[in-house]
Amino acid sequence: MKRRTMVYGGVAAAAGLAGAGVAWWKSRASAAQMPQLASQAGPPLAADAGDDAEVAKAFWALAFDTPDGKKLAMSSFQGKPLLVNFWATWCPPCIEELPLLDYFYQENKGKSWQVVGLAVDQPSAVRTWLQTRPLNFPVGMAGLSGTELSKSLGNLQGGLPFTVVFDAAGKLRERKIGKILPEELAKWVQMK
Repeated sequence: MKRRTMVYGGVAAAAGLAGAGVAWWKSRASAAQMPQLASQAGPPLAADAGDDAEVAKAFWALAFDTPDGKKLAMSSFQGKPLLVNFWATWCPPCIEELPLLDYFYQENKGKSWQVVGLAVDQPSAVRTWLQTRPLNFPVGMAGLSGTELSKSLGNLQGGLPFTVVFDAAGKLRERKIGKILPEELAKWVQMK
């Protein structure tokens, strides 16, 4: 019995290492999309307007895979206010705020508001999680390189959840590290 447990443990460890290696390899490929973003990182709440413009321009040029393998181009969201939330399945505050963001999306999509979730996680974990708790807004697979993207948008600590808000003109207007509060959403929805 002990030998069987050790063999299963060894197989599980090898599978885990293989999965981590594949994720690392994929994140390197995604990171190649973001060198300009990473070089434009500014302070979390008070970046220079020129830096924000360059970061926003680079952000709108990105595209992510969706959980079902399609492409999610950020440029397709230009022209309307956009809330972008960085989250992960292993992040309790992220999971706690997703129903609020989903409700916000459903209530405000008729008012031209858009929401995109960027999962900073393993694609398989995101797919599994979404099967049991589907979201109404689009989700992009940012993978491990999502941390660098969030840093370029002002999340210098790389913590999750992290949210940014772009106005209809594509300008980066708000940054929030930590769980979103309903009062913040109410304030943001008034943004012109």
